[in-house]
Amino acid sequence: MVARYDPVDSPDETTVFPYHDLTPPTTADVYSARPVVERYLPRTPLVRCEWLSAELDADVYLKREDTLPTGAFKVRGGITLVSDLDAAFRDRGLIAASTGNHGQSVAYAGREFDIPVVICVPEDANPGKVRAMEQLGARIEHHGETFDEAREHAEALAAAEGYRYVHSANEPALVAGVGTAGLEVVEEFPEIDVFFSPVGGGSSAAGYCLTVGELTDADVIGVQSAGAPAMHRAWSEGTLAAHDRMETTAEGLATSVPFALTTRLLRERLDEFLLVEDSALWDGVERMLAEDHVLMEAACATGVAAALERREQLAGKTVAFPVSGRNLSLDKLRSVLD
Repeated sequence: MVARYDPVDSPDETTVFPYHDLTPPTTADVYSARPVVERYLPRTPLVRCEWLSAELDADVYLKREDTLPTGAFKVRGGITLVSDLDAAFRDRGLIAASTGNHGQSVAYAGREFDIPVVICVPEDANPGKVRAMEQLGARIEHHGETFDEAREHAEALAAAEGYRYVHSANEPALVAGVGTAGLEVVEEFPEIDVFFSPVGGGSSAAGYCLTVGELTDADVIGVQSAGAPAMHRAWSEGTLAAHDRMETTAEGLATSVPFALTTRLLRERLDEFLLVEDSALWDGVERMLAEDHVLMEAACATGVAAALERREQLAGKTVAFPVSGRNLSLDKLRSVLD
C-alpha cells in the first residue's frame, strides 16, 4: 500500500509535507554533502573571463557549472537529496515542478538511484529542457501557463498519489548540495572580493552564502530580474507573500512566490540584493556569447548584468559568478542572434 501524506502548515504560499524540514542547512551540512556530490559529479572549473576583466578593470572569474552533466548547477542538490531518500518513497517515486533545470536535476538523480520521476512543467516550457528530462527517464506532465501553476499541480499530485514532492527550495539537502560549488570556489581561489549569484528560488545564492560568504571575506550579492521580484521583496521586507508581478523572460527566475527556507538564509547572510532589467540580462547573454563564446541562459546572466552596472565599484577587485546554466532554448538563442 502506498503511503499518503497530507500537507502541513506552510510558512510560505507553497505546499509542504511532513517530510519537509525547513531548518536551514549549515556550512557543516555542505561539507557533509560533498562526498556524495564528488562520487557522482565532476568538479567544475573556475576560469578567468578576459573580456569582462578588461571591461571592468577587474579580475573576473566564472564558475563553470554549465559543464555539469545536466548543464546546470541544480544537479548537485538533486544527487544529494535523492542519495538519502527514505525507503518508503523508492517505489512510488519523486515528483517536482520545474521550468527545466530543477526537473533535470531530479530526473538525473532518479536515474542514478533507479527511482521513478514525474516532472510538472508549464505548457510553454523550454522544449529542449523537456526533451532532456524525458531522455533521463522522467515522465512529463504539462500544466498551466506559469511555473507556479505547474507547482500547484505537482503539489496536488503528491498529496493524492503519495509521491515524494521535491520542493524547488524548501529542501535543506538541495541547498547543501548546491553549496558544494562554493566549497570548490573557496578552495581554488579564496581571494575573491565580490561574488554575484542569480536568485530565482534562492538555492544557489543560499549555497554561496554558506560557503563563499562564510569562509572568505567576499561580499555575496544576489541578483534577480526586476520583472519577477518576489524573492527580493521577501528579503528586503521580511514577507513571504506572493508578488503580483512575474513578467521576466528568464525562465530560471520566473516565480512569483518566495520560499521560506532560502528567504531565511538570504536574509541572515546575503550582503546585498540587486534587481536588473530583463534587457540587461539578454545583453549579457549576447555579450558572453560574442566575447567569450560561452552560451548561458538569461537567469545566469544576472552576474554579467550586475557587474556591468557596477563597473566603477568593481575596478581593481576580484569578482566571480557562476555560469549556472547553458540550457537556452533555440527560439531564444535565435532572438539573441537576430
